[in-house]
Amino acid sequence: MKNPFKYFFHRPERRDRGVDGWPILAGTATDYPASPAFAEQLSTVLACVTAVSSAVSALPALLYQSQGKTRTEVTTGEICRLIKEGPNPYQTWPEFVEFLVAQTLLRGNGLVEIESARDGTVTGLRVIPWDWCNAQMLASGRLVYDVYDQPGIYSPAAGKRRRLLQHEVIHVRDRSDDGLIGKSRLQRAAPVIRGAWSAHNFAGSFLENALTPSALLTSEREMTAEAAGLVREKIQAAVSSSSKAGRLLFLPGGEFQFHRLTVNPEDAELLESRKFCTEEICRIFQVPPPIIQDYSHNTFTNSEQAGRWFAQFCLLPWVRKLEASFNRALFAGTDLELTMDMSAFDRGSPETRWANHAIAVSNGILAVDEVREIEGWGPKVQESDTVDIQA
Repeated sequence: MKNPFKYFFHRPERRDRGVDGWPILAGTATDYPASPAFAEQLSTVLACVTAVSSAVSALPALLYQSQGKTRTEVTTGEICRLIKEGPNPYQTWPEFVEFLVAQTLLRGNGLVEIESARDGTVTGLRVIPWDWCNAQMLASGRLVYDVYDQPGIYSPAAGKRRRLLQHEVIHVRDRSDDGLIGKSRLQRAAPVIRGAWSAHNFAGSFLENALTPSALLTSEREMTAEAAGLVREKIQAAVSSSSKAGRLLFLPGGEFQFHRLTVNPEDAELLESRKFCTEEICRIFQVPPPIIQDYSHNTFTNSEQAGRWFAQFCLLPWVRKLEASFNRALFAGTDLELTMDMSAFDRGSPETRWANHAIAVSNGILAVDEVREIEGWGPKVQESDTVDIQA
């Protein structure tokens, strides 16, 4: 079979490198506080992005070759090596996928540079932070990506611009308004992020600056500075640690009145507002609240369904986008196809997994040894292969 990894390297298009184009600005900038750097400081945004990106990165990536109606798994070749050993010298495959999905979630676009040898063979894949990119539309109607490497560990162009052509990258987009550049969900729902940030900042300022002692002592008698200092010392000595919380303080020699202080309704509403912001951000990323440890509306029934909902309505669209983007960029015109196996989510439910296996075996879809292979076991030992230990 001819080498399927040379297809994307179209030499004639290199003449476009020196042609300036029109910048495409959609989805390239986000105002504070909806920018990724600030948004991820909200625990809900961080938890949603981590949940989606880490779950997708945990899925096995498999390469298949189609020949007519048959579909055979490919276990050799450069792409399989990159999946097994890592797409670049610094990342494993799960780390690479997690980085790519997180970039797309936060910035609306994820860009992967396809590194290749002179003969067109793929030698590596590297995610380029979208903040380093400036997308351009050439007069020919093709996209190019001007990359300005930031100073740091990886800076092959030493901070100078280098141009990547459309066939030299894998571009994963969140929903786009123009079909060219994705737009981040943080931009689309910027008021929600601003509201969450306001509640977050107010809560921090309230806890840091508010004067909210739990009780007050007042006296109708005039006290000297020395007497007031003595009272203060006695209070601190009696109730100033967690082990002494809740003790009744008695100060002889004065006519004191005790006033208990409680949280006012306005402060209670702040807590409810922050809970509502958590739900709003979960809606943005389509992540069920129990997945990010929000169990405020949790029951046994909906907690059991949360994982399935998460896989079906949140993860599946991202998996399909990744598969389509990789197959279009890496395997166009070939009989190869990259697939991310979502059946791995059944491993969290042994009952469901083995019920599916039983249905597959009873209907002749899978053989027993194929099920054992899926579970990581060797073929079933036949009775004729057993050894009589007593003999």
